[in-house]
Amino acid sequence: MKNIRYILFLLLAAPVAMAQNGEEVFTFLRYPFSARVNALGGNTVSLIERDPSLSFHNPALLGAEMDKMINLNYMNFISDINLGSALFTKAIGERSAWGIAANFISYGNFKQTTEENMITGDFSVKDIGLHAFYSKNLSERWRGGLSLKFLYSSLESYTSLGLAVDAGLSYYNSENDFSFGITLKNIGAQLKAYDEKRYKMPWDIQLGLSKKMTYAPFRFSLTAMYLPDFSFKSFTKHWVLGLDYVPSDNFWVGIGFNPKTTIDMKLQGGNTLSGFSAGAGISISMFDIGVSVAKYHPSALSLMMSISTTLSDFKP
Repeated sequence: MKNIRYILFLLLAAPVAMAQNGEEVFTFLRYPFSARVNALGGNTVSLIERDPSLSFHNPALLGAEMDKMINLNYMNFISDINLGSALFTKAIGERSAWGIAANFISYGNFKQTTEENMITGDFSVKDIGLHAFYSKNLSERWRGGLSLKFLYSSLESYTSLGLAVDAGLSYYNSENDFSFGITLKNIGAQLKAYDEKRYKMPWDIQLGLSKKMTYAPFRFSLTAMYLPDFSFKSFTKHWVLGLDYVPSDNFWVGIGFNPKTTIDMKLQGGNTLSGFSAGAGISISMFDIGVSVAKYHPSALSLMMSISTTLSDFKP
């Protein structure tokens, strides 16, 4: 049991670049489940694109224009830590849409030992989320969205269950290519603890804006995060910056910077590129493919890939 608690502490503290402290559970919900979001710094709640994976970050970014779309994402985070997701979306008329999804993170395999350090076997550790999305156009420019999450975590023979909700709003003015979004994320509770102690959910309030330049195909995005814990002392750790080049609907290139990652991952000898990310996407035939890289940890680059398609495109 001593070893199990030690590993649990490491897992809760592992996403230090994403979370505020080690007293939270299901912190994998803070990771990006979109190559486009990963390229733009790891967080965005305002980007308007026909990309279903944006729904993980703000359910109000789901829309009827994403009818019958399938989206798959995979990231190699660090070493044998991997995460991924699968998402299906469907329109309800012209003003509403729904979606279902699953996402996971696998922390790899661990050796199980006694207090005398004798190996008795091995075990895996993973978190899984099941999601249901719904969005509706509130007016010509405003859209609201909700997502319900059922969460499961497995740590050797210990398991945990959780339930959470995201609520978001999105505003888009197509005349000046300006968009705004706000999301209340991971409002819920740990229903079943691993052991005696219950942990907090990684709840957050995020808001952001995106603006495309009038005479050039560049779009700037700014996202504020961890607003419930906002303080001027840590002012720079609450922002994510993103810039993407979008010359057409079939191609994009993006870069991002997350100051919190840079600060949290700072090493005495330096940590080159920490907090920076980049990526690109292209539409090929019936598929939208995106690839991005980010440095969330000093030891390695994290590589992510997304692919989306529309089922109706396969009709003869």
